[in-house]
Amino acid sequence: MDTFTVNGTTRAVRTAPGTTLASLLRDQLGLTSVKLACERGECGTCTVLVGGRPRLSCVTLAALVDEEVTTAEGLAEESADLRAAFADRGAFQCGFCTPGHVVHATALLRGGLPAAPERAARHVRRELSGNICRCTGYTAIVEAVCETARRRAATEGVPGEELT
Repeated sequence: MDTFTVNGTTRAVRTAPGTTLASLLRDQLGLTSVKLACERGECGTCTVLVGGRPRLSCVTLAALVDEEVTTAEGLAEESADLRAAFADRGAFQCGFCTPGHVVHATALLRGGLPAAPERAARHVRRELSGNICRCTGYTAIVEAVCETARRRAATEGVPGEELT
């Protein structure tokens, strides 16, 4: 039995050799926001945060994870405004890839975006390029992330970070 910290809670888990982080999260811990699509690390639907950094859980061996894991469930409060922006902008259609996008975008927002709108949009597009969406054209996703950054900067009054 090993211990594993996910979404702020330390849990006892049993991992067989070769168990992926995605499998552990979904099958043992019931965290179904972690979606499996390609299972080859190509689409980003399985994105979680490991030690605060985006990681593709379908190609990450659970036994090698020694930092806290955060899933979309664990980001529910922090990402509420981002998820609202996704809904307002129509940044999702079927919703299958949305948890991976939200997790990755949350990490991106934590690091801050460039102040110039066109640079911010390019940065978001580049950083989220590993998260595939087969239903939307990505524009609404990028706009939702940039809008969230602008709103957070305005609310927090961060000097030099006002995005217009």
